Amino acid sequence: MVWRVAKGILITLALVFFLLPIYWIVATSFKQWPDIFAIPPKFVFRGTLVHYLTLFNIRPEEAAKFGQVGKSLFPPRFLNSMIIAGASTVLSVALGTFSAYAFSRFRVRGENDLLFFILSTRMLPPIVVGIPFFVVYRALGLIDTHIGLILLYMTFNLSFAVWLMKGFIDEIPREFEEAAMVDGYTRLEAFFKVILPQALSGIAATAVFCLIAAWNEFFFALILTSEKARTAPPSIAAIQGTSGINWGQIAAGVTVFLLPVVVFTFLVRKYLARGLTFGVIKR
Repeated sequence: MVWRVAKGILITLALVFFLLPIYWIVATSFKQWPDIFAIPPKFVFRGTLVHYLTLFNIRPEEAAKFGQVGKSLFPPRFLNSMIIAGASTVLSVALGTFSAYAFSRFRVRGENDLLFFILSTRMLPPIVVGIPFFVVYRALGLIDTHIGLILLYMTFNLSFAVWLMKGFIDEIPREFEEAAMVDGYTRLEAFFKVILPQALSGIAATAVFCLIAAWNEFFFALILTSEKARTAPPSIAAIQGTSGINWGQIAAGVTVFLLPVVVFTFLVRKYLARGLTFGVIKR
């Protein structure tokens, strides 16, 4: 009984510790300007939507009160994030699933070396390859383009998708697709009609991790874009007024930025719980 109570207290403290920053960001986005800087901090306050309205250019006259000059650039750059992160996630998961199936079902010469080489693309921090990518992208005309960031994020997420999906597909018995091919299916038909439905939980888990990685990426979005393809993370960090950093609008931008990943994770939650434990029990 004492141990159960202690576990409950520890879990509650952990939840408070991890959720407090999120609460504070969301609360700040609804606070009026004086309440944001109040000392001691206010947990009970009169809310306002002014930060969200100015963020989406709905009431531009309010922006002048905070020293903001011109329209907010957040809406088009938030759309850029959705396009780039969404497209790169779809490509990473699709190509990663096909590659993982090939590694799982066929004898590939030097398989372990190839898998290690694929994984090694994630071993270097992005800042190490920042200058080479900038030089290559400038030569290819991919600076400040959607396709440039999509290809880059897909490349970095592909290795993770291959390794994760291979583990999931390894756990699907070969007999399932062999039975399908005996019934007259081609291997490709067996892949789409037998393997993919069985691997949906793994695909959901892989998609969530790839989306989060592409959605939150800051460094390449900062150095490889300027106007047309710039995404939300660098834009949120750059929100300022003439009198300094506009914390209310930054908090509103962060809150809006969190929502798509939260919604996507909620929609695939049925598959996600299974996908996170898939392959734990060995046959």
